[in-house]
Parts: sequence; C-alpha cells; structure tokens
Amino acid sequence: MSLFKEIILQLFFALAPFVIYNIYYRDKLRNYSPWFILATSSACLLLSMTFASSRTEGLIFDIRYVMIFFSLVYGGLQTLLILLIEFAAYRMYIGGQGAPVSLLIVASAFGLSLILHRWYRNTYRKALVTFVAGIVFASVPLIMVYFFFPVQTQENLPFHLFVIPLQNALGIWLLMSLFSKAVADKELFIKHAQHEKFETMSHVAASLAHEVRNPLTAVKGFLKLIRENPENRVKMEQYITISLEEIQRTETILSDYLSISKPHAQRRELIDLCGQMQAIGEVMSPFANMHNVGLEIQKPEEAVRIKANPDEIKQVLLNFIKNAVEACSEVPNGRVILRLTTEDRHAVLTIKDNGVGMSESQINRLGSIYFSTKTNGTGLGLTYSYQVIHALGGSVMVTSKAQVGTKFAILLPLGSVES
Repeated sequence: MSLFKEIILQLFFALAPFVIYNIYYRDKLRNYSPWFILATSSACLLLSMTFASSRTEGLIFDIRYVMIFFSLVYGGLQTLLILLIEFAAYRMYIGGQGAPVSLLIVASAFGLSLILHRWYRNTYRKALVTFVAGIVFASVPLIMVYFFFPVQTQENLPFHLFVIPLQNALGIWLLMSLFSKAVADKELFIKHAQHEKFETMSHVAASLAHEVRNPLTAVKGFLKLIRENPENRVKMEQYITISLEEIQRTETILSDYLSISKPHAQRRELIDLCGQMQAIGEVMSPFANMHNVGLEIQKPEEAVRIKANPDEIKQVLLNFIKNAVEACSEVPNGRVILRLTTEDRHAVLTIKDNGVGMSESQINRLGSIYFSTKTNGTGLGLTYSYQVIHALGGSVMVTSKAQVGTKFAILLPLGSVES
C-alpha cells in the first residue's frame, strides 16, 4: 500500500501542469507561454523532490525525467536549461550519497531528451515517441542506479523494479498525452473562433455594401444637379452640405466596420461603453434593416467606463446583436433593444429581442463550444463572447421563452480613471 501511495503522489505532481493549464487558460483567448511551462515544471519538480520516494538514505526518486522531457517539448531548450540548474542546486542542497550520481544520470537524460525531442518535433506519430520516451526514462535511470548502487538496489528490488519505472513511464505517458490533447483543443478553438469572426464580418459586410451604396447614389444625384444648375448658389450650397453629410456618415460606418474586423491587440484600457454601443449601432443597423428588424439603442447621457479591450468588446456586442437580429428575422415586427445602465458598481448591458426564444435546455447549453440554436451555426461566437466577459470578471444572465423572445443581461465591473 505504501508503494501505491508513493506512485500516486508522484503522478499527482506529474499531472499538475495539465490541471493548472486547464484552470488558468480556460477563459483565456490565447495559449500557453514558455514562462507558464517553466513556472509549473519548476514548482512540480521541487515538490516532487521534497516529497520524493526513497528506500535508502541519500537516494531519492522523483519525476525529474518527466519534467525534463515535458519542459523541453513545450518550453524549449532555454526552459529546460533553467530547470536543470534549479534541479542541480536543490539536489546538492538535499545532499546524500546519491547526489553526485543523480547529476550524472540527469546529464544523460538531457542528451536522451534532445534526441527524443527532435524525433517528436519531426514526426506525426507523437504518441509513439511519447511511448518510447516513457520506456527510455523508466529503464535508463534504473540501469544506472543499479550500476552505481548494486547492493542498495538488490536490497529493495521490488521498489526499484516497480515504483521507479512505473512513476516515470506513467508520468510521461499521462502528462504528454493529456497536455497535448488540451493544447490541440485550445488551438482548434482559437482557430474556429477566428473563422467564426470572419464569417460574421462577411455577413455584416454584405449589408454594409447596400447601406454605403445609398449615400453614394445620393451624392451622385446631387452632383448632377449642381452641374445642371451651376448658377443657383443657394441650391448648390444645400446640395454640397447634404452630400458632405452623406459622405461623413459613410465614412463613419466604414471606420467602425474596419475597427471591428482588424486583428485584436492584446491590451486593456479604459473605454466608454456608450461610444462602443453607438459604433456598433452604426455597423449593425444595415444588417438589421436587411432582415426587416428594428434596432433601438438606449444609453445614458454620461459616460459608462469599463476596463477592457475595445476590439473584443465590439466583437462581443456584434455577436449578441447579430444573434438577436437573426432570431427576430423569423417573426413579424422583429425588434432588438440594446440598453445600457449602471447598477452596484457594474455596467449592465441588456440585449432584448422578441424573436423565436429558447427552451430551458438550450439556455443551459449557451456558451458551450459547438452548440448553436441555428441550423448552420457553430456556437463559437457566443463561446468567444462568454470567455471575454468571464475574463473581465463579468457574468451573463439569460431569460427566454419560446415564441416570446430572449433577454441577455451582461454585467461588467465598472472601471475608474485611477485604474
């Protein structure tokens, strides 16, 4: 039973980077960094060495080989070198007869890791490389320990034949397999989220083309009138004024559209939600008109500020409004109301429609990857929006009734000038 507990404890340390990754990056719209790999690998290695398995004074057995291979594959050579320096310093601090030998074994593990990493990077059969790595790091340390300490190894033969190989092999197989799957899923989500954004923007662009064509046609007509009546100065001034207003409106719509469609910079700043709503309203009005849906914006006179990425907030608003408009396009006299208020140090953004509504089961699955109430939808637009809102410390409340409509209430913490 003692051997089993020791294996479980070491495997817990080995799987900690995978668990922390899923917790920390769950609401992040980016993937891991080398610093994350270094921090988690270092912490797990130190804990593993502190609570290491041992049967002979001065000889300790931990998951160092698991962390060595893992940090090299996902953190790079620089991360591994820092980890090795940390290991060497802490192992010499612990001391014991096995300290010098452990440095020699780790040096050989470093060379083996470089070979396996090159193979891992240049092949599609990564599961095979992971399996081989588990076998290598289960057997090589055992052979070298037996070579330097044959008597101690034979005295505790079950421990050396069972615990050491099992915790190394299982540690590598489980950590590499699970972490690889989690990273691949995150990359796939980010890729699909970008695709969803481009698809949404293409739909909005189609409606904008019609909206931009109208003022251009008006300007063209006024220019013809000016050419036909160049002597009438009063009419000419009137035509020019109207034409400039139409051009200005077109420029505003296009500028707002471009600000949404451009790649998002990873920054947060103090922004006015009223201005964001106005900009999105300009962009989405043509889309709503194309679907015969009324779009109404209700906002306070004073500024309502939050600390967020302005591009992400625009994309979130666009996703919610687009869904509401599409839900209303299936009913007569469709209407979407976008309302902004403040309550208890939070900005409350409400998107209300009188569309087809949703059932209780559909509401419970909102924000889940690949769930959509639309026939051809992926659900990634709302998943992206939920992640942005949660990352800002906000929340989403949904009330809906089939054939009556839906109301989304988004709560976001207010920002201050000092922040």
